[in-house]
Amino acid sequence: MKTFSIIGSIVVLHALLFYSIGFYRLQRKRVINKRVLFAYSLGLVLDVAATVLMILGSTKGLFTLHGALGYSALLGMGVDIVLLWRHFKLNLLNEKVNPKINLYSKIAYSWWVVAFITGGLMVAFSHIK
Repeated sequence: MKTFSIIGSIVVLHALLFYSIGFYRLQRKRVINKRVLFAYSLGLVLDVAATVLMILGSTKGLFTLHGALGYSALLGMGVDIVLLWRHFKLNLLNEKVNPKINLYSKIAYSWWVVAFITGGLMVAFSHIK
């Protein structure tokens, strides 16, 4: 495994951690607050960094099955964060989250986790010979 891919793997684990913290807080309290936004935003920054590192370390090119899943999951989380920030800016601090935004957050986060797990499995199975 190339150095970029190893670093990317570590960074994507941190993205998972921060996405999960933000998602858990959002689902537990059903409120968009600064902690939720911070965790989601940091997760997105780490996710973008990990994606770039994985692309740099890849020997298979930009367009693979996992790449398509990963890019769509990254896009989904990006849209989710834009929706969360927009809701936060347009509403009162600590106002309950809109049920539609909450549903989208569940779908986007779940899709991201599927892409994360798929990537890990693809790497694991590629080393079995």
